[in-house]
Amino acid sequence: MWTQTVRIVEDASPASWLAGRLTGPIGTVVGTVPDGYAAYARVLHPVDRHDGTQPVTWAQVSEVTGRQVHPTVQWHALIGSDDPYDRGSDVWPDGRPEWGNLSVAPLQALCDVLAAHTTTPQHCYFALWEGWGQLSGGRAWVRLASDGSGGSEPPPLLTPQERSAPRVHLPGRDYFLFRGPLSAVLDLARYDGPEFGWAQSPNLFWPADRAWCVATEIDFDSTLVGGAPEAVEAVLASPALEAWRIGSRDSLRSDADAVNH
Repeated sequence: MWTQTVRIVEDASPASWLAGRLTGPIGTVVGTVPDGYAAYARVLHPVDRHDGTQPVTWAQVSEVTGRQVHPTVQWHALIGSDDPYDRGSDVWPDGRPEWGNLSVAPLQALCDVLAAHTTTPQHCYFALWEGWGQLSGGRAWVRLASDGSGGSEPPPLLTPQERSAPRVHLPGRDYFLFRGPLSAVLDLARYDGPEFGWAQSPNLFWPADRAWCVATEIDFDSTLVGGAPEAVEAVLASPALEAWRIGSRDSLRSDADAVNH
């Protein structure tokens, strides 16, 4: 596995509490992150630029498009497109937020904030969707050798025995479950090592005391956090995160943006 501190869990029962608390329809806040928390936040994923320069915020994009960022904003509506699958438009052709992945810098910032709001930061659970190709060896790109030539494809990140571990079964998705300290989240995300820019954040993670839970649905361009009011306030206050308070029953479906028409 990635490190000595993050290990796959052979018993998926620590995640059994999730299913009963995903009470909303698919595409809603509590259809994605567990119901029952006192407060929720939505962290908008940074907008990657085509030229690889520093990502920008949705607020910066809104200054160009003349539209408004708000708790249930939808990317296509923010850039003036009627098609929810459009990644660009005439008014904003330059990049988009990543779906299903919170990049390394905001992921680290989020974990730094949340570490102060759990009694069990050394005992956390991380769930990765079983469909990610790197877990079984399928890859979308080939690692380059030091001389610039195509290197060999790295081996699967899970052994056959690990891939036989029980899955976490949630509506529409099955996940592998891992355990480790919150501080190891980047080791989990950077399974190819820190020298490679590509990473994958956990799709769900929470501490053993369940003080909060974080969810990054693979079809969302934002990450949801449920927790105590003070934890959510700390997320909202972080200068490294573009976050909005959101209601537990709010929708993030493609038609949820009632502001940007």
